[in-house]
Amino acid sequence: MSQIVDEWRLIPDGDAIRGHRSLILPVREASGRRTVLKIGFPDDESEHEHLALQHWHGDGAAQLVRADPARRALLLERLGSEDLTGLWDVEACGIAGELMLRLHRPAIPRLRRLSAYVGREADLLSRLRRDSPLPHRLVEQATTLVRDLTADEDASSVILHGDLQYRNILAGDRRRWLAIDPEPLAGDRNFEAAPLLWNRWDELAGDVRGGLVRRFFAVVEAGELDEDRARGWVVVRSVINARWALEHAGATLSAEARNRITRFITVAKAVQR
Repeated sequence: MSQIVDEWRLIPDGDAIRGHRSLILPVREASGRRTVLKIGFPDDESEHEHLALQHWHGDGAAQLVRADPARRALLLERLGSEDLTGLWDVEACGIAGELMLRLHRPAIPRLRRLSAYVGREADLLSRLRRDSPLPHRLVEQATTLVRDLTADEDASSVILHGDLQYRNILAGDRRRWLAIDPEPLAGDRNFEAAPLLWNRWDELAGDVRGGLVRRFFAVVEAGELDEDRARGWVVVRSVINARWALEHAGATLSAEARNRITRFITVAKAVQR
């Protein structure tokens, strides 16, 4: 990081923050503009973050100032610390849906294909034992939905943020709300809603299904999503995440792992009539 700070003539303006997939350093440019330097850790999900940010040009997302993709270095507009977790969840889902209308531009070359990603996941789901903790009916439904939902991908492919949830939408000066940390894909825009359902889980206590349904319809309406396709993608993504939780749990399921699996299964069931 220090090498890039020197090369780009940046002045550190605070302590570095370690995120899940990156290091973030507040900096000032030689002109005095306040920005942040982001150094990403190597992973497939964020490999093409710079491409999506370049294409969005700050419309709905943080503005990209400079990039060195080989070193996973991004110089970005500095946003505030306020995110959507402080708002009523249904209102926050509406804001996220409105951002989708800006971010979902026609897909560009080189992005990972949603169909390839979920195709690999569907293959792994098909290998699960029938006696796994995941309901076999839901697993079969998810694998069938993957085929149906990706059948016409080329006709409707857009740039997807990939992880558009409450903490990845920050307050800005140019715009009230802007997205950060994309994990870009090219595919069906109705894929985007699911993370808004399974995050902020504790707030759903007392009326889990009702709360999930309210969130779902808030983002579908604001984002002008296709209700049936969005519902299908919520099922697919929830079952995929449940399989991940199962895989990472190892041979013995802890209470935490069981709770995570139950959460994703609950989301998949809640959105279905």
